[in-house]
Amino acid sequence: MAGFENYEDATRQIELEIERMGVALGIDWSDEAQVRALAREALESSSDLVRQAAANPGDQALAAKVTLIGLANLMLRTMEESAGQGIESHGGKIWKTLGHALWAEAELRREA
Repeated sequence: MAGFENYEDATRQIELEIERMGVALGIDWSDEAQVRALAREALESSSDLVRQAAANPGDQALAAKVTLIGLANLMLRTMEESAGQGIESHGGKIWKTLGHALWAEAELRREA
């Protein structure tokens, strides 16, 4: 499968969905503290959120957050896979903002 992915297209699609979920959740992408908190939550408690969403199928905000966290993980995987192919995947402003927050939070976890 490696080598056949269109990382540019995948990056665009993932970022568009991240932006949509951000709108649904009222995320201010210029608020670094809010984005870092989201990144921290994505790295720490995604399985807990999935369980909560399954138990509360009518909670659209919770479903949007679960989707956003899944997209954040997909974003990280896309960057890692493309880097392994010698390709740097870069999205737009939201991609970069969330990506920086995820890498910063991941780095804090490695240092701890």
